[in-house]
Amino acid sequence: MVTQYGIKYAINLITTHFGDLVAKVCECLLRKGPLTLQAIVRFTELTSSQVKNSLLVLIQHNCVQAFILEQTDGDGDGAKLNTQYIALFDNITHRWRFPKFLTIVSQKLDKQCVELLEALLLHGRLTLKQMSDRAKSGQNEGDDGILDAVQEAFFKLMNAHFIERCPASEPVLKKPTEEGSAKRRGPKSAKILEEKETLEQRVLEATAPSEALRFLLVSQTEPATDGGTNESNSSSVTPGEKRKHDALESETQLGATDEQVVLWRANFVEFMRCLRHKVCIENVRARLDDGAVIVLAAMLEATRSAEKKVKTENSVPLSLNSIYEEVIKSEEGRNVTFDRVRASLVQLSSPSFVKAVNDSYSIDFKKIIEPAQNEEVESIVLKRYGRDAYRMFRLLSNCGHLLETDKIADTTFVEKKDAPKVLYKLWKDDYLQMEKLQLTGARQSQFLLWKVNKNTLWESVLDEMFHAALNLSQRVAYELEQEKELLNIPQDKRVNRLRKVRLLLESSQMKLDDAIMLFHDF
Repeated sequence: MVTQYGIKYAINLITTHFGDLVAKVCECLLRKGPLTLQAIVRFTELTSSQVKNSLLVLIQHNCVQAFILEQTDGDGDGAKLNTQYIALFDNITHRWRFPKFLTIVSQKLDKQCVELLEALLLHGRLTLKQMSDRAKSGQNEGDDGILDAVQEAFFKLMNAHFIERCPASEPVLKKPTEEGSAKRRGPKSAKILEEKETLEQRVLEATAPSEALRFLLVSQTEPATDGGTNESNSSSVTPGEKRKHDALESETQLGATDEQVVLWRANFVEFMRCLRHKVCIENVRARLDDGAVIVLAAMLEATRSAEKKVKTENSVPLSLNSIYEEVIKSEEGRNVTFDRVRASLVQLSSPSFVKAVNDSYSIDFKKIIEPAQNEEVESIVLKRYGRDAYRMFRLLSNCGHLLETDKIADTTFVEKKDAPKVLYKLWKDDYLQMEKLQLTGARQSQFLLWKVNKNTLWESVLDEMFHAALNLSQRVAYELEQEKELLNIPQDKRVNRLRKVRLLLESSQMKLDDAIMLFHDF
């Protein structure tokens, strides 16, 4: 769901980080979709060299992905291969979340890992040698000591899936045939799948390295220098390791295993998954007791590796024994008894946060996220329109169907003469949908029916949030400029005030971004 103000917000981020020239190319891709180099040059009216350099910057920082779309020639002479470029909206907005990503690593790993991740976030993509060289230039220790520290931090980040191999540079996408799609699925399911699988998703799937290689360092499987083989190349490898070795051999044939050229980057998906899990835990904490929170956190940790995407609707099922084993691994869970875990699962099942099927339990992420989204919108209604509007909106949001004006007024204890006015305000600002019911007979009468359409409302609210984030970003930039000018004036009392204002605005930005993630990313 990319809104108009979402695009403007993304362009503002690129302008702040890389300047107007790069932002112009990025804006062209965001507004017009995937384009060839020639088309970008034509639309932006920049030179070919300027566009190429801008694309290189955007690709380096994971904001644009190149791909080749196979198109059949109309004359039947074969397929034409054209390199196109697509802007990755989510990766662009993630740039504002870099401090949150660094905080996650600082809480789970050590300082060396934070510094290594910071380098990857700053430079976009680096080889292991580039990471080592960067660390050497900033310290006075021996080369061997620095190299060992960098490799240790690298392995920690890789094993935690916080970093990953960079995707393929230009994957080839075959144009889907309409006839083949129609044969495989019925008309209704075809329409649903077409809406879900966008071109961007197809490109990302095609570029992603295989799971066997995504988190694998080449040196782990390289032949030993003495002519023998290391552990991973020995004859007694496990089936999983054998698959990795076979995949590695195929990559070796393509020349992609040299440490000097294999590029690594931050794994945004894993960081967003961590942030989503944190929101789930906090939402449950606000409604249930600490025991339920401990059990949910254990289930999230146990099923984390099985989640293939951020917006996973349900976790993989776990048995009661498996959940208990995971609970007692944590310090706060060691005092929790088996019966207490069972009771907490019953507690989590009552608001349907956890589903129980055949003695197995799985997390329903949608049921956990939805209340948080509802509360966010309800708080906006309360601040803008008052308590009467808040009560009526909440009633309609929870019931999910059309209600008549008098019925709403009676249920929420709002004066019947005031209810239509308040409902009309909410309808005018697109918070409600209205339908007129005309009854004919001896006496004609008209009733107004109201409901909340969450799909359209959530998109509208998200667009407002992006608008507010854009305004905050521009205000922060203005305050920074003011602060720089005043720093040249000695002993000016306004410097401290401006610094406080800037910190307050940045704090507001962070909180607003939490709300944006709730509606856009989770």
